Amino acid sequence: MSKFDTVALLTLHNRLVNICEEMALVMMKTAYSTIFSEGLDFCCVILNKDAEIIAETEYTPSMIGAITHTAKWTIEEMGMDNIAPGDVIIHNDSYRGGCHLPEHMIMKPVFLDGELFGFVGNMGHVAEIGGKAPGSFAADATDIYQEGLRLPPIKLMEKGEYVKDVWKMIMTNHRTPYNTWGDFHAMIGSLQVAEKRLAGLVERYGREYIEEGSRLLMDYSARRLRAEIEEIPDGTYHAINWLEDDGVSAEMIQIEVTVTVRGDEVIVDFTGSSPQVKGPINCTWVVSASVVYIAILSLTDPYIPRNSGAFRPIKIIAPPGTVVNVQHPGPCVAGNTDSQIKLIDLILSALSQAIPRKITAGSGGSSSNFLIGGVHPDTGQYYSNYSFDGQGTGGTAFKDGNDAEIPRHGNCRNSPIEVFEGRYSLLTLEYKLVNDSGGPGRNRGGLGISRIYEVTAPEVTISALFDRFKIKPWGLFGGKEGTNSSLTIKKKGDNRWRTFAEVYGRPSASKFTNAVVTKGDLIHIVTPGGGGFGDPLDRNPELVLEDVKEGYVSLESAKRDYGVVIVKTNKMYQINQEATRAERERLRAARPEPIPLYDWWPKEGESINVVREQLIGRRSRSG
Repeated sequence: MSKFDTVALLTLHNRLVNICEEMALVMMKTAYSTIFSEGLDFCCVILNKDAEIIAETEYTPSMIGAITHTAKWTIEEMGMDNIAPGDVIIHNDSYRGGCHLPEHMIMKPVFLDGELFGFVGNMGHVAEIGGKAPGSFAADATDIYQEGLRLPPIKLMEKGEYVKDVWKMIMTNHRTPYNTWGDFHAMIGSLQVAEKRLAGLVERYGREYIEEGSRLLMDYSARRLRAEIEEIPDGTYHAINWLEDDGVSAEMIQIEVTVTVRGDEVIVDFTGSSPQVKGPINCTWVVSASVVYIAILSLTDPYIPRNSGAFRPIKIIAPPGTVVNVQHPGPCVAGNTDSQIKLIDLILSALSQAIPRKITAGSGGSSSNFLIGGVHPDTGQYYSNYSFDGQGTGGTAFKDGNDAEIPRHGNCRNSPIEVFEGRYSLLTLEYKLVNDSGGPGRNRGGLGISRIYEVTAPEVTISALFDRFKIKPWGLFGGKEGTNSSLTIKKKGDNRWRTFAEVYGRPSASKFTNAVVTKGDLIHIVTPGGGGFGDPLDRNPELVLEDVKEGYVSLESAKRDYGVVIVKTNKMYQINQEATRAERERLRAARPEPIPLYDWWPKEGESINVVREQLIGRRSRSG
């Protein structure tokens, strides 16, 4: 540490992260597809020559957990002797350390003075890669070959020159090659920028300084995370949850976890989860590993530098041939978008027994994947789009859940209505938060959204992959469940909203592929709300009043769920204090058992900032 104190180390960290942020800006500003330019469904990283992450952007957490494994597999398969300056390598194979097929990793070696320094890389969800369905999200796929084009580690560019046969192969298999061409060049452009910035950083500080600092940064992150884990009570914590169906049959699928905390190490074991299924909700090992990283890192100090060092105290067991570690040729496109969210919630549920002040109630638990494809009537050009919508997250000991949040493993943005309507043949008639969708609690769950589309083209092909139609997001410590999601259609001339399963005869109402809708049809998407945290009868009545004024909670729910009687006079809402006291007493007396007030509840005036200050203090002691 002779060259580095903590300030110097974190200064280096910030410089490396700034390079990653500039990479991300290049991708966002130059991409052709809205999933990059608007959704930000990608990540950018710098890796050392052993393919360990030394810096990253905080865009899509699921990819951060994956890319180090994907990069290591790439190097192992290709061999360092076959990697030269100017090479650009692409890889998306789910069975070679990848996520689901749409997630493409592109990486570039960085050579300085003829010697390998490391790699720059990014991973992004390419919106259309062929396969059975437009948007490459076949909800009823039964093997990997129906999900799109698989690419083992292969060169897009070799020594700075295009490998034209590879480009031809890819463009021929993608339905929207123009967008793919643009998105790939956005990814490559970001790598070129990173390569230049790294060269400048090394020129200023010296290669030895950057390499030593990167190694110490990973050690620092590992040490910091171990200190955080030591604060969790030692023990074994267990939880079970269910995936609602796999898109091929209506059977529910069990997921199970045992979390063992032992000193400064945590072991997450998914033994007991169901065997892999026919449909595409299976997870690859990398996806399940990302689940564990996301869950543990979300419970610890957010200021710990995110790099491969932070993964060292975490051990993962995911039995091969199960829904958490699919084997060839099982499909897995939904494992990365929906099963992963449920698995994160599963780990949090288990750890609620150990660290309840840091845990959220159940989240919406679905990316609400919605795919469209067709010929645009104005341009005559074929288009395809993959989109997702926000959901409610669970309440916590300190705050309400977030409304309309893209699930925690994605951290993405939604596409603005103006952009969406300008490119695709759907008109947005409604886009709003759903009142009463957040589970009641001392801190309520976040709200889901309602969106209604009208089809404006003669024909559009729809595919969807949702969850939470049957099982509601759970509440914790007396909190109540959030609401379910739904996806319905009203055919032109029909006054009824019906499920796609009813109209098109599919086995699942939440997962289907290639349903053809026509001009004038209406499509209604409702996403789930998060679960509540704590007894709703302990919620501050003034917060309930504010929720009613904002339209988040109805007058009926205020009385039924929170015991708060609110009257409206002259367009003004007011709390009837006496009626509220009486109603809350009545509701408590009607319970079969009282809900305990736990000794770890936040004290009067204590906020989540107090916990952050405690974390910062512990960080300085362990740093």
